Amino acid sequence: MLMNIYRCLVAHFGPRNWWPAKSSFEVIVGAILAQAVAWRNVEIAITRLEQEGLLSPRAIRELPLEELADYIRSNRYYRMKAKKLKAFMEFFHERYHDSLAELFAQPVDKLRRELLGVYGLGPETVDSILLYAGDLPVFVVDAYTRRVFHRLGFWGPNVTYTEMQRFFQRHLPLDVPLYNDYHAQIVALGHSYCREKPRCGRCPLDEFCQWEGKEEK
Repeated sequence: MLMNIYRCLVAHFGPRNWWPAKSSFEVIVGAILAQAVAWRNVEIAITRLEQEGLLSPRAIRELPLEELADYIRSNRYYRMKAKKLKAFMEFFHERYHDSLAELFAQPVDKLRRELLGVYGLGPETVDSILLYAGDLPVFVVDAYTRRVFHRLGFWGPNVTYTEMQRFFQRHLPLDVPLYNDYHAQIVALGHSYCREKPRCGRCPLDEFCQWEGKEEK
C-alpha cells in the first residue's frame, strides 16, 4: 500500500531531488533554519552567510550571536535559531572536531540520541540531518505526514512522531534514496493539495483517501 501511494506521488510530481544544497554542512544549517519557515527564507539566510564567507562551523561558532541573528533575519524566530546554530556548532566541534566524516560514522541510534540532546534540535530537525546530510536510513516525518496519512485513514489526528516514523520504517524497505524522496513527495502533496483547507479535486491520491471531509469532484 505505501509503495503504491509512493508510485502515484512520483508519477504526479516526478523525483523531488531534495535536499537542495551544495554540501552536507549546508544541509545541516538549512535543517536547523527550516522549522516553521518558508524555504525561500532559508535560502536567503544561507546565501547571506555564504556571501560573507560565514558558512562554516568555525565562522558560525566565532561570530557574535547578535551578528549571526542579523544574517539570518529572513527567518522567523531568527534569534532563537541563531542560538540553535551556535549550540550545534559547539557540539560539532567539541565532540567531532568539525568532521562530518567522523560525525556520520557513528551508529545511527547513538548519533540520534546525541543530536536530540543538543539545544533546540527536535526529532524532525535531527532526522533531516541524519537522512539528508548523512545519508543514514532514518525516515523523516512532519506535520504534512500527520495530515496526509490521517486523511488516508492510516491513523488518528493525535498520532505521535515516533509512531509515524516507526510505521514507515516497518513497512518500507530500508532504503535511503526511497526515504529521501518519499518524504519529499509527502511535502509536495501537503503543500500543493492536502492543505488544512484541501484541494481534493486534482489530488493524485484521491483513490486512496478515506477522509470524510474530502471535497466532492
